[in-house]
Amino acid sequence: LEAPWGIAVLPGGEALVTERDSARILRVPAAGGAATEVQRLSEVDGGGEGGLLGIALSPGYARDGLVYVYYTTAEDNRIARMRLGDRPEPIVTGIPRSGIHNGGRLLFGPDGYLYAGTGDASDSGRSQDVGSLGGKILRMTLDGRPAPGNPFGDSLVFSIGHRNVQGLAFDSAGRLWASEFGQNRFDEVNRIEAGRSYGWPTVEGTSDDPRFVQPLVTWDTSDASPSGVAIVGSTLYVAALRGERLWQVPLDGRGGVGPPQATLVGEYGRLRAVVEAPDGALWLLTEQFQLV
Repeated sequence: LEAPWGIAVLPGGEALVTERDSARILRVPAAGGAATEVQRLSEVDGGGEGGLLGIALSPGYARDGLVYVYYTTAEDNRIARMRLGDRPEPIVTGIPRSGIHNGGRLLFGPDGYLYAGTGDASDSGRSQDVGSLGGKILRMTLDGRPAPGNPFGDSLVFSIGHRNVQGLAFDSAGRLWASEFGQNRFDEVNRIEAGRSYGWPTVEGTSDDPRFVQPLVTWDTSDASPSGVAIVGSTLYVAALRGERLWQVPLDGRGGVGPPQATLVGEYGRLRAVVEAPDGALWLLTEQFQLV
């Protein structure tokens, strides 16, 4: 694998993996082995942190075969749906793009709606602007319309004040958790509440400013640069890029956390994503071009 970014596990245990730079979707066998190319998306125009990013399966995948992808074009970042082998059908366009901070994670929630993490695309002023899709967590229907109950009226925006969200996961109680890249000092894990602001660009890390939700976990950027996350049981797993480790964050079941513990420190290099497979195993994507 070359610059793998997103991973979605099929019902039979195989995995679909996106490659950011090549714009390929590959299939990895459930028992391991060589990945095979499924298709290449000619619509992708990446560079830097842009390209073919997140991937998620429709909640009705066994019936409809729909796959959702997040990718960069020459004009924007966008979300599209498709059946494997077909051209993607864009359902959300106009997410700001840049060489950095493109977000890109996709996740279906227990409510059946699609959530997407976006970045500020190197313009921090977008994060607090409800009229921009940059620096947000978005929530939408399967055809890309604002989901019922979204907090900002007829808008895809679910939460604001984010710098670059690349990890999303739901716990067993339906609470949404997100990882967030900091700038120079602190990376974050946040518990996401509808309509709330998470501080960027006014705040990086914790503060006593009542306008903003406080992160539940912070790390020095050298220890984390968190990308994908997954929750299995009462543990939040956080894949760290610069930190080159897998963080385990205990969840107390009431929306709080315990002290994080680091595993796989330096063993596999930069970790981009983590997901749970149907057999309960964790699959990790590494930037050292291998699946472990």
